[in-house]
Amino acid sequence: MSLRRTSAAVVSVVTFAAVLPAPASAHGRPDLRRLATFPVYLNSSIDDTAAAEISTVTEDGRTVVYTDSPGRRLGFVDIADPSKPKPAGTLAVGGEPTSVAHLGRLLLAGVNTSASFTDPSGKLLVIDSRSRRTVREIDLGGQPDSVAVAPSGRYIAVAIENQRDEDVNDGAIPQTPAGWLTVIDTRTYETREVDLSGLSKPAPTDPEPEYVSINSRDEAVVSLQENNHLVVVDLKTGRIRKSIDAGTVTVHHVDTLDDDRIELTGTITAKREPDGVTWITDDLFATANEGDYQGGSRGWSIFDKRTGAVVWDAGNTLEHIAVSRGHYPDKRSDAKGIEVENLTFAVLDRVPYVFVNSERGNFTAVYDVSNPRKPRFTQLLPTSNAPEGVVAVPSRNLVVVSSEEEDASIGIRGAIQIFGFGSPKNTRLVSARNIPWGALSALSAVPGKRDRLVSVTDSVYSPTRILGLTTGGVIDSQLTVTKDGEPAGYDAEGLVARKAGGYWLAVEGSGEDPNLLVRLNKRAEVQEEIALPADVAAAITSNGLEGVAESGTAVWVAVQRAIKGDPANTARIGRYDTVTKTWSWLLYPLDTAPAGWTGLSELVAVDGDTFAVIERDNQRGTLASIKRIYTFDVPKRWTGTPLVRKKLVKDLLPLLKADNGWVQDKVEGLAIAGDGRTYAVTDNDGIDDATGETVFLNLGRLL
Repeated sequence: MSLRRTSAAVVSVVTFAAVLPAPASAHGRPDLRRLATFPVYLNSSIDDTAAAEISTVTEDGRTVVYTDSPGRRLGFVDIADPSKPKPAGTLAVGGEPTSVAHLGRLLLAGVNTSASFTDPSGKLLVIDSRSRRTVREIDLGGQPDSVAVAPSGRYIAVAIENQRDEDVNDGAIPQTPAGWLTVIDTRTYETREVDLSGLSKPAPTDPEPEYVSINSRDEAVVSLQENNHLVVVDLKTGRIRKSIDAGTVTVHHVDTLDDDRIELTGTITAKREPDGVTWITDDLFATANEGDYQGGSRGWSIFDKRTGAVVWDAGNTLEHIAVSRGHYPDKRSDAKGIEVENLTFAVLDRVPYVFVNSERGNFTAVYDVSNPRKPRFTQLLPTSNAPEGVVAVPSRNLVVVSSEEEDASIGIRGAIQIFGFGSPKNTRLVSARNIPWGALSALSAVPGKRDRLVSVTDSVYSPTRILGLTTGGVIDSQLTVTKDGEPAGYDAEGLVARKAGGYWLAVEGSGEDPNLLVRLNKRAEVQEEIALPADVAAAITSNGLEGVAESGTAVWVAVQRAIKGDPANTARIGRYDTVTKTWSWLLYPLDTAPAGWTGLSELVAVDGDTFAVIERDNQRGTLASIKRIYTFDVPKRWTGTPLVRKKLVKDLLPLLKADNGWVQDKVEGLAIAGDGRTYAVTDNDGIDDATGETVFLNLGRLL
């Protein structure tokens, strides 16, 4: 959309209804797919704390170089074969690296050596990328935050942020000392300081430059994020060509409440406060409107440097895209939403693209900017947690994303991900009409329908919703579960659509909330809640009901892990007779995982006597080992709790690895659809301590 504004104007952005993108083949252009995920601890050890924030790729396109702030080092990844990246070592830099770029065979690393916020210092290291020897060290006199190299090779620009202390006066600006832009002539390596003070209204004495990008005319655009300002600088003369107020945007139909539900009914009025910037042409540049001090517009914009006007703004469209693809972080709704952190421009396969990182949504959005005044969204690339850096390698048609979040305790690791042209192996789920979704904890066929499935949301969201989807992966309907006329929230971990109409839910208990078998009618209204027998209920301490199936007049449930008094490495399978209202139980033998625990996460009736289960460990990434489908037959008659014999049907781990992402731990949905094919889906935990990626598997005629 085209927007008009003055530098201080408030822009009202119209509503965007997210629609499904046309297949890439319809435009004659290929998709991008993830070729590899490289956890950066591979450059040290699995017990090391390592992150990947900003990255560059060497001139020959064969080595990724990334900043590892916790390790006070640069890291190197060999991508000679981009589908099989290899650790290539690290280099200590004597401080906290904040940015890295390359000039020919030289690497340029900005390093923060500050003693404190009030006594900032830093240096630029010039490193030979082949020998990894520092050939020059330049004192910057302040804390660097971004390094850029002119396409001409003539200049290096370094944004000296001298960032504020967020613990002082609630982080309010101004705070001394002020930052500036350092310009380095690569012929002499002499430095010049460009004063950026006095330009912006919020804090003219404290510009805090954040990010810098340079066009082919040796002009730098610098974002002053906290000041909601942009400055265009002629690097040859050091003169300021244009001073631009980034403006304020009113965005409608977004989620503004952290309330365990995604409702696109709110409105925000916010300063853009751009972080990352990138030139698209010599006259147009794009901004990632992350927000920091007071703002964040949840999108990105394109500015005309000559007039300072916004020629295009994403408005609410990028957040709607995130919602439709299950990548919206509800817990950030009252803050900055998907938090667009960074972006870059590149021409790949003769098509100009902008790649936009969402730090909180854990994705990179791809836009075709053949018409830079009307960008066209083409696809969403799921990433590992907190993508910060994004860099393209046009000579090899590659895109490299570096993700900085590192929390080994929950299996989240800093990583480099590499993308190239090709189609993903597995289907990407997407919703129509902006139906919000995520945390899919079960899957069921719809009786009498060849191409229909249903799923259910777990306790990440409230109230509980049953989602209808096609076997092709399009979520196109939703039902809210109600009880006594009011929306109801359960931790629904199992779902089956009944032949007689309606649904059964398996509800996992927590605290004082019991494990329940819940019967719903076709409108998802609660008709009956059935408790477990008192002795079983008392023996389940955690990890309760995780699957439900229906066969004849019986309803079957799976308990995720062993209960008190049962043998170790077993789980219970329960049968509830709806006529006699009685329970009987079987024991299921669990595999032993090399790390963590193993349990059941789904139960499906194959026929009257045979059931299928998903058995999985609780590990993700490189530690994941057990993600399997087993079947077992039930005895015709039994007493006590006999142990069933299981048969391996499918190891899902290779399929979960097929798209080269961070392997998901929670495979929680399994269904045999009316077309005879078996489908599986992972639970993305609503992007809460998880990557947010959902894997949907078409397993063919398996069961």
